[in-house]
Amino acid sequence: MGASSYLKIDVNGQEVFWIDKTIVTGFSAKLLKLFEKSTSEIGKMKLIFHDFPGGAEAFELIARFCYNKGRAEITPSNVFLLNYAANFMEMNFDNNGTTNLVEQTEKSLQGISFWTWADLVVALKKCQDLYPSLNSSTILENFMEAVVDRLGFTNVASSCTSSSDSSGLRASCDTRSTLSLKDTSSRTWWFEDLEFLSFDLLDRLIKTMISQKFDHAIMSRFLFFYQKSRFSSTGLDEKCKIVEDVVSLLSLVDWNYISCKSLFDLLRVSSGLKLSKFSKNKLEKMIGLQLDQANLDDLLVPSPNGKSCIYDVNLVLRLLNVFCLESGRCIVFSLSRMKKVGSLIDLYTMEVAPDSSLRPSKFADLAMALPDSARDHHDGIYQAMDMYLEVHSSLSEEERTKICSALNYDKLSPDSLKHLEQNSKFPPRSAIEAFSTQHTKSKSLFHGVHSPKSLRELSFSDIEYEAMTRRDHVEQIFSCKKKLDFSVETLTLEASFRETPRKANKSDKLPKKHRRWQSLLKSRLSYPKSARALVKLCR
Repeated sequence: MGASSYLKIDVNGQEVFWIDKTIVTGFSAKLLKLFEKSTSEIGKMKLIFHDFPGGAEAFELIARFCYNKGRAEITPSNVFLLNYAANFMEMNFDNNGTTNLVEQTEKSLQGISFWTWADLVVALKKCQDLYPSLNSSTILENFMEAVVDRLGFTNVASSCTSSSDSSGLRASCDTRSTLSLKDTSSRTWWFEDLEFLSFDLLDRLIKTMISQKFDHAIMSRFLFFYQKSRFSSTGLDEKCKIVEDVVSLLSLVDWNYISCKSLFDLLRVSSGLKLSKFSKNKLEKMIGLQLDQANLDDLLVPSPNGKSCIYDVNLVLRLLNVFCLESGRCIVFSLSRMKKVGSLIDLYTMEVAPDSSLRPSKFADLAMALPDSARDHHDGIYQAMDMYLEVHSSLSEEERTKICSALNYDKLSPDSLKHLEQNSKFPPRSAIEAFSTQHTKSKSLFHGVHSPKSLRELSFSDIEYEAMTRRDHVEQIFSCKKKLDFSVETLTLEASFRETPRKANKSDKLPKKHRRWQSLLKSRLSYPKSARALVKLCR
């Protein structure tokens, strides 16, 4: 064979090959068409490829196939490389009865379901090398579906050896999935094997999982594992990219299957990174949607650098805003979820209240962030206010009044109302409101005890207790009158005392034992004449 039949080929600047033009054109339609149009002598020609798929390694496999008369050893490690290079070189026609390379590789890929897991991982790594050239390939799509199908299996031998560190990472990625720990472990055996994936291939994998209805809880666990495992040996810029990629993919997963604790962990590790505003908002939205699953430790996120406050109150306010917006959009929203958040925020407010750097406006925003239905009782928020006003004793009357406007006095316990009446840290109007509320409650309770229906339901100890409560309340009236110096509806109060016995006389038809309770109640509710005189003096 003459030297003039040899062709010089430069592949992507990586390596130069000398090949026999006659042999190669017998299998490649691309080269055949190229030389048919050329009028130059072969020996003087140089062919340069700038974008040959797979580079010099793939071209060498193609050349060996041609020189071996259309035969090649196709394995999981080279099947994608050969297939993509064969399509690029248009090696899709038979030569001398030999099946073309495109058909051979496609036939090999049809047997993916019989490959071992180790073979699949090797092939996946080759796909990553060829990405994004393979992005639009139907073969890649079918291959990813086969990988996802295999991930659904349990007790598959992994190609990697588990380490104690990686086991710790895996265990830390908790989830609210109903799977038992043993069952969950049997379904996460592949985590370590796929931590090498680039974001492009990881994105393709997660989207294939979603289309295949893969377990969302396992998907979210893997994404948190992926983030932690990749963080161990990367710089700040790379860490920022990893967090943004993971957040982007987590947003595709059903948030009901995402661990709230893991989201807070992700938020903490991203605090020192220059995360994009878009990714930050996505992450906070995912947390806010399930704020009822958080605990106090989750919320205690330190303030960003440069801020004087101990904890990031602005973050909690943003999370509350997301949660409340979601509750407003949902037609069916569990009130129990709202009350869980109410209890959580009471604890958080008490935790941040002693912070001397926390501005009154922020504390007030925190106290008023939730609707009234979020709390059955306001004792917790009252205690937080008491602590805050203790530390911030120099607040103006207007600032204290604004803070206290979040209180619902009707939801304060008797002990809290009694404490508030004598609490000099609160504005005077709060003490008045507390006294008025306590008076109204006692009056309603007093009348309720005297109704025939209530008498039938009360035991002796109940009546005795209510009578003592009523007598104690009369004493509080005069105490509060002296301290606050405001007019009290004493005439109404006195009338209620005088009217009640007359109403009770109408219950003569009650059973004998109930009439004994009535007589006892009258004796318990009697009070000294001096007290009656004091009531008149207060008019």
